Amino acid sequence: MSPTVQFLFDVGSPNAYLAHQVIPAIEARTGVTVEYVPILLGGLFKLTNNRSPMEAFAGVANKLEYERLERERFVRQHGLQRFRDNPHFPVNTLLVMRGAVAARQAGVLAPYVDAVYAGMWEQGRDMADPAVAGEVLQTAGLDAQALLAATQTPEVKAELLANTQRAFERGAFGSPTFFVGDEIYFGKDKLRDVEAALGRAAG
Repeated sequence: MSPTVQFLFDVGSPNAYLAHQVIPAIEARTGVTVEYVPILLGGLFKLTNNRSPMEAFAGVANKLEYERLERERFVRQHGLQRFRDNPHFPVNTLLVMRGAVAARQAGVLAPYVDAVYAGMWEQGRDMADPAVAGEVLQTAGLDAQALLAATQTPEVKAELLANTQRAFERGAFGSPTFFVGDEIYFGKDKLRDVEAALGRAAG
């Protein structure tokens, strides 16, 4: 029996977007479906006293330049030419991550995630703006009004908080984070290790 594979994601992370683009190929090769778990990265940063790489390495000579180089290599390796830096970055993702919880509850998480990631990291939209987010969702054929309304319900708010707290308790400190069973892996560059772990479990 294959282990459970979870992807703890926040659409505000460009590296989580890049991981999202590669996950379908891993699913096809392994036959395992990755479960997407919405978390709030800002909340997780507060719980762990972490900061984004842009903030954490701002004063470290050459570090951010190297991070950009690694990202460019990943983009080329996997043919992800649609990726674009978001001019509004960093974006407050509270609305869209609550929306992800609402979409999961409504059974439309996969198209929701595709739409929001495209808005954020392909189209350069300001996804913190409810009007912009609604337009992106409506264009993708989703019920934007219902999803955005659901972001204000106590159930959705509580689930996102609980997901984030659980992520912290399991050892997460950022996104993209993956769990294969109870084994934690952090970063898009660990996707090879995630796939290898699935291969070992299957073998």
